[in-house]
Amino acid sequence: MNFDFSSLGQVKERFEKAALARDHITRELLEAIERAVHQLSSRPTVKGRCKEFVSYYKKYLKLLKEDPVTEPLITDLIALRVVCPFLEDQTAVERIIREHFTVTELDRKGAHFSFKEFGYESVHLLVSIPPALSEKWGDCGTCVAEIQIRTILQDAWAEVEHELVYKAEFTPFDDPMKRRLAAVNASLSLADSIFQEIRVYQRQLNGELDKRRDSFYRKIEEATDGLLFDPDRDMARAFQEEMPLMDEKATIDDLLLNALYAHNKNRFAEAIAFYSRILEMKADPAIASMIYKHRGMAYFAQSRYEEAVADFTESLKTDEKSYKSAYYRGVVRSVLRQYQEAIDDFTLSLSINPYQNFTLYRRGQAYYHLEDYPAALADCEASLALDPASSTAERFRSLLLDKLKMLG
Repeated sequence: MNFDFSSLGQVKERFEKAALARDHITRELLEAIERAVHQLSSRPTVKGRCKEFVSYYKKYLKLLKEDPVTEPLITDLIALRVVCPFLEDQTAVERIIREHFTVTELDRKGAHFSFKEFGYESVHLLVSIPPALSEKWGDCGTCVAEIQIRTILQDAWAEVEHELVYKAEFTPFDDPMKRRLAAVNASLSLADSIFQEIRVYQRQLNGELDKRRDSFYRKIEEATDGLLFDPDRDMARAFQEEMPLMDEKATIDDLLLNALYAHNKNRFAEAIAFYSRILEMKADPAIASMIYKHRGMAYFAQSRYEEAVADFTESLKTDEKSYKSAYYRGVVRSVLRQYQEAIDDFTLSLSINPYQNFTLYRRGQAYYHLEDYPAALADCEASLALDPASSTAERFRSLLLDKLKMLG
């Protein structure tokens, strides 16, 4: 026996009866998903909506026409969308959704769909509405909610697709327009892939930069705390390292990543060779300044202090706002016991960026070696004001106070 639910009045009455509960449940689901995905550094955006009656009834009649025996089941009465900056975020969001909800159906939309979707990928999940929400707000007319997971570009396509594609009645004469839309879609898909590649590269590059920075700071602490270094031994070790094979087609990005990787493996001669190759390519001034700075750090790691000073100087010439290059040059000059020159460098660095507790601390050390204890204490106090948890600066202050008591 066929169901007769096509009466507009009956369907609308049933739809509106559950509307308030749907609104409340949609809002709570949206807030729950926002809390769940907040842990991701990319901070996805969450959107939510309840299906309007006109759209609902149109779909209802369409399904009823296809199957007049079974009452239509419309699963997107409550729909939420999680919009992610990068493709990789989709997997993370899907995992989080599975952890917080019961997934009853998963559909990875893609190339197997009709031309109307143009093969654009997105993830659609159906999740059961949590019993606690149904008990709290009552019957909302559905037992599931649809959650779509898309990138920003996929969402942009979805926003225009409904008007440009879904509503349109294509004819055999529309093939040129279909091809143009498919080309736009392909461009968006390619852009998503490129963004993801850049994201992966940046993560890899930043990881190598962090390792290199930590190693460099350890060397600074050892050198400025008065430990003895044997430059001849360091030089001999450095020049025994194998020189790298240079790929003539390598890009600046490739060379930089190779340089940082070699740097972090303490293969300093290899890193210096990569840095030098980049500088030979006449890179943009901002990039050149950064490369001079990194090569100077590699020279410093080899205890080749004069070459390090020369590179930090070049970095500053190329970018006069490079406060870290001024700081690094000051560190090297401190190691060389050129304390007044070091103070000048630290002062230059602080004039560019005054909020550097470590630069204040190192300048205080240089003042200490020149026996200007009041100036050293002032810098130490300023350093502690920026970083009260610094045990090193705290010990330095104690040392300075003892010195001043002795002199007083």
